[in-house]
Amino acid sequence: MLGRSVGGVCAVPVLALVLALGGCQGSPGSSGDRPSSRAPSGYGAVFLAAGECSSRGRTSFNEVPCRSERAVARVLARHDGETSDGPACPGRSDFVLHISENRPAADENGDGSVDRGYACMRNLEPPHPGDPGGGGGPRTIVGDCLAEAGKGQVRETACAATGGSAPRYRVVTAVLSRAACPPSTSLYVTLGGSRPVGCAVTV
Repeated sequence: MLGRSVGGVCAVPVLALVLALGGCQGSPGSSGDRPSSRAPSGYGAVFLAAGECSSRGRTSFNEVPCRSERAVARVLARHDGETSDGPACPGRSDFVLHISENRPAADENGDGSVDRGYACMRNLEPPHPGDPGGGGGPRTIVGDCLAEAGKGQVRETACAATGGSAPRYRVVTAVLSRAACPPSTSLYVTLGGSRPVGCAVTV
């Protein structure tokens, strides 16, 4: 039996962090649901460009060489602007970093600014909350589980969770429209991307 519709399911809250940007350079623009097409020309050439790595501090994330012992996450995609206006992060992103606009007096390439944007990050080592069933990440994807979160609301949860966070639904496929969902679907989930409708079944 086809069930109720729930739009805009949210994963763990996106991290809104101010990065330490002094001495950094401008960011590339990109489009689509893929990493930035502008390839980084090495550590420091573009602040947190696709393929580069960051450290993790209590209040800030800094760009570091990926071979550094301080590196904890890699940039899967880097986009200018706000997440609400730009492309969605790749499905297996673990978290998102918001990069605040910064205009230092001087920087490495002399352009004097770092544009506002966001970086889609994946941890270099487990855990990976953005993986299917991991219970987190900025997007809900096929394989993720959902728990009840109040009247008519659901939230993403780890498929292995128990107690009050135990899953009620699992997203089994992504399709173009609700009509393409299998008959066993009990919940529709807005996923975004090229197949925006998630078909979830009761678990």
